[in-house]
Amino acid sequence: CAISTKTPAGRTHLFPSRSKTRLNAASAAASTSSDDNDSTKLTKAEEKKRNIELIRKQGGFTAFQTKYGALNFYAICYGIVAIGLGLIWYAALTFTQFLYFITGGRIDKHRKLPVIISHMWGIALTRLTGQYPNVEGLENLTKLIKENRGAMIVANHVSWMDIPWVGLTIGWQNYKMVAKAELLKVPILGKAIALGGNIILDRTSRRSQLMTLKSGIQALKDGLYLVTFPEGTRSRTGRVMKFKNGAFKMAHKNKSPVVPISIVGGDKINPPNWMFPLRSGNGVAKIVVHKPVESDGISEEELSQSVRKAIIEGLPERQRPLKE
Repeated sequence: CAISTKTPAGRTHLFPSRSKTRLNAASAAASTSSDDNDSTKLTKAEEKKRNIELIRKQGGFTAFQTKYGALNFYAICYGIVAIGLGLIWYAALTFTQFLYFITGGRIDKHRKLPVIISHMWGIALTRLTGQYPNVEGLENLTKLIKENRGAMIVANHVSWMDIPWVGLTIGWQNYKMVAKAELLKVPILGKAIALGGNIILDRTSRRSQLMTLKSGIQALKDGLYLVTFPEGTRSRTGRVMKFKNGAFKMAHKNKSPVVPISIVGGDKINPPNWMFPLRSGNGVAKIVVHKPVESDGISEEELSQSVRKAIIEGLPERQRPLKE
């Protein structure tokens, strides 16, 4: 409807009623909202389609997405083996924990027994699933072991497989890891980290950072091997990221050698969007152990740069940083 009004001259003008105006505005808004929703739905659909195409390209026609990450037939088989062996691993760790309790911690002060148990789990898992890596330059680490020298072991970080791979490379030696506190929440692995006397770092706490530095230096003084991933987290692209200086500060203060390790192929085997590895590591996974870099006689910055350079040189072009 419209409202008819007269001017003083008697002329009549027609104006739309307020109710009509509001109705038209509401209709327009509803239409716009509907278009936006359709656009959003279309975008989400396209994103889901692209994601499916990506995981199919990575893991073959059996690949599918879950809220915890992608899986395919191989990944499911790997998960079954890992969890099955993990239950045995957990039972052995629990027995060890009880042993420490009844002896008041008087035996195995450096907590080597949990490391041995974890190493056995790693060997069984990688052998049964075809994930045992090819190792080059192992003699560089063996020489340090024969000299009975503790050392800092530093590697690039691209997948969940990095931890068992580095462990397999070190062998039956007693080593400790500098592990972020979040890993304590991971079933079984968290128990192994806590029970094995590893060094826990809470990145939100300045006090924890100082205690980590102190504990790391003491571990090196005790002749242990200390494992760190100086990037601080997994690379989402597979390329080496910037290094944090904590590992090099520990080694430099104790004048300990640093062993650079290049982890090749982890980005192809266990991409960050996958729950478990999507394929066997045979012919893909490789660990390159470089010559130790002595920290005595050089600055902390020179130590860091030398180690970083060695790690990068052992990687294929796709894993090297774009800019230095």
